[in-house]
Amino acid sequence: MRTLRKNIHWVVVGLLLLVLTQHTFILYKVWDYSLEISLTDGAISTAILALSLWGIILLVRIYPITAAVTLYALFVALFVSALTALAEYEAIKWWMNSIAEAPYVAWLSQTLPVRFLVIWIFCTWVATITAFRKNMVALDARFQQHADASALLRDAELFKLRQQLQPHFLYNSLNSINALIMMAPERAQDMVGKLSDFLRSSVRRESDESLPIAEELRYIESYLAIESVRFGDRLCVEIEKEHAEYAVIPPFLLQPILENAIKFGVYGNTGKVTISIHIGVVGAMLTIAVSNPFDPDMQPPRGTGFGLTGIRRRLYLLYARNDLLEAKAEEKRFTTILKIPQPHVQGNID
Repeated sequence: MRTLRKNIHWVVVGLLLLVLTQHTFILYKVWDYSLEISLTDGAISTAILALSLWGIILLVRIYPITAAVTLYALFVALFVSALTALAEYEAIKWWMNSIAEAPYVAWLSQTLPVRFLVIWIFCTWVATITAFRKNMVALDARFQQHADASALLRDAELFKLRQQLQPHFLYNSLNSINALIMMAPERAQDMVGKLSDFLRSSVRRESDESLPIAEELRYIESYLAIESVRFGDRLCVEIEKEHAEYAVIPPFLLQPILENAIKFGVYGNTGKVTISIHIGVVGAMLTIAVSNPFDPDMQPPRGTGFGLTGIRRRLYLLYARNDLLEAKAEEKRFTTILKIPQPHVQGNID
């Protein structure tokens, strides 16, 4: 159907040549008129029909709206068909005045209804196809407009979610630096330097849609270096790597999970806290499990509300799936499981 709509003009030209051939053949062989009369009748009829079809296409195309365009096209086809039949009759009769015989002129008048019916069929077909193409072009343009608007909205929301991350982390870091300035100025100076390097790295990653997991882990190590200045020996992070080198991950997804783990595991706990990170590939899915101690009776300090909700929303915007983030509490351990589809890996996604 798409090929037919794309090459409709050539289809019409082919049909007109077929009409000319059949028209001449019928007059010459069936009605037994001379070859001159048959060719003249066929040529005039086909030429006027071609002009009529061209006029129909123009009239439908210039119709200003798409509402009721099919009904408008059918009306145009009926009106043009009547004019075409009359024009053919008058033009053939005038042209044949010197060479046509009386029986042919009488036959020409008798076949006028048949000519009108044939012309109306052709005109209706062309008008309907033209109206259909006009509707399809309008629908395609409308669909593209909605798609562009949806893409812009998605990108804007993803940008907003990413921008929520850094202020959340920055507030905590600045508060820690403020506390360390008087008690341990050297540690505060060290933390300022690490924070500067970390934020510079964040700016470079802003435009990336996905990164190799190894690069993301280097970024996370910079983040953990800052957190280690804040919490000292109290914070211990163990990373178990069982992933392939080809694995990729969108930036800024793992950091808020670690922030969440630190908030629930370290705050309110005076002892040493171990946060475990396991990274592996299952089928076509990169899985990252972050586990931290969890005391259901302990209320962590209130944050900005970004947390896992923002991550889940980002995952949905990126992959249109709601099953890529899982959180569960078992035996005073809170585990967050992040799943990232790997587009270049073939296989079942668990």
